Amino acid sequence: MEIYDDIAISSRIRLARNVTGIPFYTHVEDEDAAFISQRVKKILESFDLFNFLILKTLSLSECNALFEQHLISRELIANKDISSVAISEDEKVIIMLNEEDHIREQCLEKGFNLLKPYKRIREIDEAILNDLDIAYDDKLGFITASPANLGSAMRASVMLFLPALERANAMEEVFNLAKANSLTIRGAYGEGSNSEASFYQISNQGSFGKSEDEIIDEVSEIIYQICVMEKEQRDKYFLQERNEIRDLCFRAYGILTSCYMLEEKEMMKYLSQLKFGAVLGFIDIKDEEAFQKLFYEGASANLKELIDFSKEKKENITRAEYISKKVKNLIRRR
Repeated sequence: MEIYDDIAISSRIRLARNVTGIPFYTHVEDEDAAFISQRVKKILESFDLFNFLILKTLSLSECNALFEQHLISRELIANKDISSVAISEDEKVIIMLNEEDHIREQCLEKGFNLLKPYKRIREIDEAILNDLDIAYDDKLGFITASPANLGSAMRASVMLFLPALERANAMEEVFNLAKANSLTIRGAYGEGSNSEASFYQISNQGSFGKSEDEIIDEVSEIIYQICVMEKEQRDKYFLQERNEIRDLCFRAYGILTSCYMLEEKEMMKYLSQLKFGAVLGFIDIKDEEAFQKLFYEGASANLKELIDFSKEKKENITRAEYISKKVKNLIRRR
């Protein structure tokens, strides 16, 4: 699947688990929330080094910065009085505690490979299942806050970068394909978010009546089809609209490296155009990982964490200066 790694940016597996006898998040007591956090923290000590964060000790800005980095959810922030998160040293494994479900385990890997994150998170899940009395029913499967997650309670999702299909006004075809195969499409920040910078999360709608392997196979098959569609459209643009896309890319470079003020949505749009230009071969990105980080480093909360700008120096000016410097160092025009 490596041929599609510039389309399928990352693959994620998420498992939802709840402790028997403890109410769901809207009614969970402080002592129960603390019990869950402490037990899971103890379980994780036998695995990789984890950074354990209690959200009520963090500022709202710090929480939002973690959200922009796709490390925690909006729901976890909404429950910050009782919630916590464990983040592995490589930031690929994230265990959110006292979110919508008591325990949400997830693993993220680069590229298009759902089996790799599944195998890693499964080891942690087995330890949690062995240590805690997790709610399970022989007919319904794992008991979850949302009925959509009953069964294996697994969500398999892939983040796709689809600028060519967007430009060709072909996203309706993608949405129809996903819907016909019981998949859902969300924006880059998950449920309730809109698409930003041509990024889309595609995942299974439900997990009831399906095994983990079946979910992974079904999601992977449709993701593969969408990748083929995007690749074909990119090839068409390279042959038929080469000059137009090159111009779009170079204009984005000019704006990002020369503007005095830069709004967050503008930044996302122009970074996306640069990324599109790179996959078509019009520019070189020296460090893909560092470039990808710009999408959240320039976002409001992370920018405030990176640079302590004063009220006199507006956010949009600070963003323009920061992104301009980074883009000049990361991009080489061909």
